[in-house]
Amino acid sequence: MHFDPRQPASAAIVVRAALGDRASLDHLLRAIQTPLYEHIAFILADRDAASDVLQDVLLTVCRSLIGLTDPTLVRAWVFRIATRAALRASRRVRARQTVALDDIPELATQTDGDPPFDAELIDALPALVSELPPACGIVVRLRYLEELTLAEVAEALDVPVGTVKSRAAYGVALLRRRLAR
Repeated sequence: MHFDPRQPASAAIVVRAALGDRASLDHLLRAIQTPLYEHIAFILADRDAASDVLQDVLLTVCRSLIGLTDPTLVRAWVFRIATRAALRASRRVRARQTVALDDIPELATQTDGDPPFDAELIDALPALVSELPPACGIVVRLRYLEELTLAEVAEALDVPVGTVKSRAAYGVALLRRRLAR
């Protein structure tokens, strides 16, 4: 189920859920659960740990939904909560070496839009994205697999749009090099 809060019906569900409507909250949680789980599992590289973190994230969403001022930003907002929770869990566990989001170099030659993406790369993306450095992988995953806008990814990660663009370009360049092998 693709939940697009930019659509009036979906935005209305978010508003009703924030105001305490149980059916709307259930609908919202079902719509975001799978994408959030996949995103958390990507960051943690541990599906069992991702289930635990997901439960905490969904609880946080339920408790904090009333404070969301713009229902059209709910996807970026929940991915921000999920990203932060997964990174905190990753730091606590230290099961694997993580790269901080700020450790990926900025690219000086960035364009105004997304880096160009060809069909071959899109088809191979799910399998290859896990090989990227975490900061790039998170951006590529949110932008191309979860289909968040550049602004939504920036909001979700609490970084400038330019940083999102450069990390996406860096990640796409790495993926292209891997595909060329």
